[in-house]
Amino acid sequence: MSGMKSKKNNAMHRTSLWLALGMALTAPIALPAFAQNTAGALAGHAAAGATVTVTNPATGFSRTVAVDADGSYRIASLPVGTYTVTVQQNGQAIGSPVTVNVSLGTTTTRDLAGASAELQTVQVQGTSISPIDVSSTESATNITADQIQRLPLQRDALSVAQLAPGVVKGEFGGVSFGGSSVAENAVYINGLNVTDFYNRVGNSAVPDAFYQEFQVKTGGYSVEFGRTTGGVINAVTKSGTNEFQYGAELVWEPDWLQFTQKNKPGRVAQFDDYDSAKLNLYASGALIQDRLFFFGMYEGRDFEPRSSDNEYENFFDGRSNSGFWGTKLDWRITDDHILEFLAFSDSDKLTTDQYGIDPGGDFNGSRNYENTTFNETGGDNWALTYNGFFTDKFSMRAMYGENQRTTDIHSLTDDTCDLVQDRRVGSSFLGCTSNTAVVSREDDREQYRLDFEWQLGSHLLRFGYDHENNTSGYNQRYPGGGARYEVFNVGGSGIVNGTPVPPGTTAYVRTREVRNEGTFETVNSAYYIEDNWQVSDRFLLNFGLRNEEFDNKNGQGESYIKMDSMWAPRLGFSWDLNGDSSMKVYGNVGRYFLPVANVINIKQAGPFLDRRTFYVFNGFDAGNIPILGPQIGPVDVSQGDGTVPDVRGEVDADMDSVYQDEMILGFQQQLDPSWSWGVRGIYRKLHNAIDDMEITYNGFCEVDFFAMANPGEVATVYGDTDCDGVNDNWINIDTATTGWALYDVDGNFVGTTGWQKPKRDYRALEFVLDRAWDNKWSLNASYTLAFSEGNAEGPVNSDTDFADSGRTEAFDNPWVNFDGEGYLPNDRRHQIKLHGAYAINDAWEIGAAFDARSGRPISAFGAGNPFDETEFRSFFICTANCDLPNDQRTYTHIGRGDWGRLPWTYDLGASITYKHDFGGADLRVKFSLFNVFNMQRVTEVNEDLELEDGIGTPNEFFLQGTDYQSRAYGQLQVSLDF
Repeated sequence: MSGMKSKKNNAMHRTSLWLALGMALTAPIALPAFAQNTAGALAGHAAAGATVTVTNPATGFSRTVAVDADGSYRIASLPVGTYTVTVQQNGQAIGSPVTVNVSLGTTTTRDLAGASAELQTVQVQGTSISPIDVSSTESATNITADQIQRLPLQRDALSVAQLAPGVVKGEFGGVSFGGSSVAENAVYINGLNVTDFYNRVGNSAVPDAFYQEFQVKTGGYSVEFGRTTGGVINAVTKSGTNEFQYGAELVWEPDWLQFTQKNKPGRVAQFDDYDSAKLNLYASGALIQDRLFFFGMYEGRDFEPRSSDNEYENFFDGRSNSGFWGTKLDWRITDDHILEFLAFSDSDKLTTDQYGIDPGGDFNGSRNYENTTFNETGGDNWALTYNGFFTDKFSMRAMYGENQRTTDIHSLTDDTCDLVQDRRVGSSFLGCTSNTAVVSREDDREQYRLDFEWQLGSHLLRFGYDHENNTSGYNQRYPGGGARYEVFNVGGSGIVNGTPVPPGTTAYVRTREVRNEGTFETVNSAYYIEDNWQVSDRFLLNFGLRNEEFDNKNGQGESYIKMDSMWAPRLGFSWDLNGDSSMKVYGNVGRYFLPVANVINIKQAGPFLDRRTFYVFNGFDAGNIPILGPQIGPVDVSQGDGTVPDVRGEVDADMDSVYQDEMILGFQQQLDPSWSWGVRGIYRKLHNAIDDMEITYNGFCEVDFFAMANPGEVATVYGDTDCDGVNDNWINIDTATTGWALYDVDGNFVGTTGWQKPKRDYRALEFVLDRAWDNKWSLNASYTLAFSEGNAEGPVNSDTDFADSGRTEAFDNPWVNFDGEGYLPNDRRHQIKLHGAYAINDAWEIGAAFDARSGRPISAFGAGNPFDETEFRSFFICTANCDLPNDQRTYTHIGRGDWGRLPWTYDLGASITYKHDFGGADLRVKFSLFNVFNMQRVTEVNEDLELEDGIGTPNEFFLQGTDYQSRAYGQLQVSLDF
């Protein structure tokens, strides 16, 4: 296998290089640049031969660089903060000191005393923005802690990310960047990757009081970043200074500040509410003046959620009082050698009591107690970082860290109660437990990286290496005896598990035993190099190259999906049109790769047991356990028989990674010291996918196995060539034309077919207008016109609620996606965002945030297809003769997204803040109201027009809402800083 060549990844698809529409922007709050991911930089012009000194008055940090002969200077890797800049020539100060803000991941441009007139940049009077960053080709939005304080904004990184253009809330608690699925993003805190690598949805949770600044990268980012085809949330935490500070903040969300969640068809929600109180205590200062600083905080939490199930048959009363702690240490050994230490714990334990509700709707408290469930999440995280400045032109950053995320779900009845569901009447649970799984998992990431920056004349070289060991310890089973009982109606075909049911059978039982236990590792590594070439005073050319390697290992520690030599070129330019940083045109083109999530190792390459047995349903016994009649068909262990499989027969030995090409062209202009505007055009094209496909013909024999491969490409697997049931040789299966056996109505083999290739194209035009904060008011407005279409949303499917990354069901057989190209679930045609603040006077301040977006498209899934007897999902609906053999039925094709769209959603948040200075203390009281108009529109519906395994049987829950906007609720924040 090691000698096999990659088929597709080594060459950029030419077609993608010609497709870019529109122009682009990064607003003044969006100041991307080439700076290390935990710092910023300062650059500009001054008198040739002079020296520039930058000093942080709060910490005593100081660095001096010489101005080049052409009058330019650059100071790299500056910690985020406010600096005083001075210029000296021949030992004498020239000009007056100036104050500049250095933001995360950006280069702040400031011309100083002695700069020639033609190089003078526009000087900004406000404090929130600097001249346009002409050294940048990225697209990003920077949000500071001060900005967050002025806005009605929830206290998490994903809410901050949604302020950026083109970012929308998605399924499974995630966000979608530029049409990508929620499983394609990355989150960094002080350079430590805290992204969930098990399923790639979610991240370690840190309170916003711990953050100093966010940078939301929505496209065109440097080769320093990889392993994402969506976006990047890059953040740094607060640090201490020479001034000792301490304080407290109370954040209170009582149930009486919450509007009632409205009941909807199939959903009782009026009793859902919660009480939440968080008390944050912090202190910061210098342990050694000008040298060693600390910042530490502890957040005590009391969270009490209450809810009923949709049928109002059970009531859940939860409580959690786990606290968060975090600390940051900064040791400035010298001005040229700095050591940073970050540590935090987001461990949490939610305990939930379950009560049954009487049929009459009466809830009698403890008399109806049934069970208690425990849900443990989070873990301990730390990182140690060294920053070294060896010369004015050469610096290095080295980091080692660990990120931990625990998931442990169990209940008091796990050992005594079986899980039973009657799916003929929704998904209600019977018996004495509703806990669907007993899961224990600990995900540990070990990460280290080296980053270098070297200025060589007009070339700024950046290069580095990063490495991650991602290990999941996993144990899962069903409660009780380990089997799950599910009762279904028999569909109109009378076929269950590929077998005709006995006459008179109207319902059947599927028992399912799922077990998996083991340790699973994935090793991801990359090295990169990047040249930022200042071709002239006005034109910058950026070229970067990143080489990725992904190595997923099975339950025995052996590599089973290994992809290397994944070259990701990225090319960008920035043209300073006027030569004064007031206007620029910029663009970039690049390739981005996405690793395989650890859930694939666990589900496919571990000792996974998924035993499914089907029986005639003969009613329930006194304990609500189904009475099993005759078995229907064979036992199905096709998804796992309990042993670590020989995955050579189930995994493409020459698999290519998921990757995406992106092109951006943009324009940005500063109108005056406060206002700027811009426009940006984006084109993204997904060229590949990794998913599981059921192979029923291998070119030699009729077989039946699921292969992890690239749909529509050649899959190289170890297979059976003499049809004796034993794999004996390597086989190439061109899944674009074969791999799925076809049969006539008599069951005779008549040929094969293949899969349509995955497609996803995203086109968008973004407009942004920004008015920077000047201690009186600010405004940011954006409009995004976007089109996301194809037949593959990404590693997860939100239209069918399938969240296992890389196992979406979309390619289980060729008919699931056949003629399934259309507008995808994350298509939001129109997005309008407004946020800003206004200071009424020194004491009172108001803020607002408005988000409006058009609804997602709706599909109508059928259960059959006109090509064979398969019953699953498809874009074909049986409209006549559905009880006859398949060749006599009439099918109608309904394209993806052709059923219409969900309604627009509007979300307005408002806040009012009172501030008062007591001399030695600053009081801040802020009241925020979210979803002011209490709009509770549907955001997700059931899209199964026919019942699964029920060709021609309408699904009574089709178009019934499954998710809605959260009701209006209030939040009170009171902080006191000393």
